[in-house]
Amino acid sequence: MTESHTPRSWLSDAFTVNSYKLGSFAARAMPGPVAGVAASMIGLTLSGSMRDKRVMIERNLKRANPALRGLELRQAVQGAFDSYAKYYVESFRLPSMSKRAVRAGFTIEGFEHIPAAIERGNGVILALPHLGGWEWAGRWLIEQGYKMTVVVEAIEPPELFEWFVELRQNLGMTVVPLGPSVASTVMKALRRNEVVCLLSDRDIDRTGVPVEFFGEQTTLPAGPAMLSLRTGAAVLPCACYFTARHNGHHAVVRPALQIDREGGLREDVARGTQLLAHELEILIRKAPEQWHLMQPNWPSDPGY
Repeated sequence: MTESHTPRSWLSDAFTVNSYKLGSFAARAMPGPVAGVAASMIGLTLSGSMRDKRVMIERNLKRANPALRGLELRQAVQGAFDSYAKYYVESFRLPSMSKRAVRAGFTIEGFEHIPAAIERGNGVILALPHLGGWEWAGRWLIEQGYKMTVVVEAIEPPELFEWFVELRQNLGMTVVPLGPSVASTVMKALRRNEVVCLLSDRDIDRTGVPVEFFGEQTTLPAGPAMLSLRTGAAVLPCACYFTARHNGHHAVVRPALQIDREGGLREDVARGTQLLAHELEILIRKAPEQWHLMQPNWPSDPGY
């Protein structure tokens, strides 16, 4: 019997799943302002208990804004934890929120790039960083009549991952876990002229494309550029930021990257991925305190 199937592990997994479900129920039952306060309290608790994550967030924030020091840096780090907690609280609440409530707090800049790309008939790839509240933007876009496929990292235990999949499906998204069949599934969605969302600022398996990202060499996923070259889909870098107003979100959609066949496939993918890295820098620098990337992402990071 493996460790993952021991009674102790099973009980731990069950506790984790039930805790998320309880949190989801509580978040949906709260009035919006109360949920906002709860998210801030959760962010404060996480910041105090996850020292290793705090160190990693601090490193990443200083990459995005080297001028951050002292109190300003500590506030930005806390802001990242607050953003992370707010993202989850909002995700729990979104399926039960009205269309009017979602629409009322949402603004978008550069939306015209999405229908323009759809008109070409090859689908759209929205390439995002781990920043702000992208689930909110996803639901808003679905309610404008767009079909959306999202690629997600599988998490443990499987029961928790299945619950998160159901949560996103309730928003109208088609959810595809990372794995051997992800490329073919996503290509089919693009050939149906749908929207595909890819979180693109972290190379999970570290087999991606070498790039310069915030002044350091690392790798980023090849997926956006590779899929664009194979299908003709436009790659639109974008992000969705929390704003100060109640349920406030502001999305920014950047113009399509110029990803064309100019030479060998490897070279074209490398060039397109570097273009995306620069665009992600622009988006993250607009609100680095909302960038909740907590994992090692550069070879110089501890634990990479």
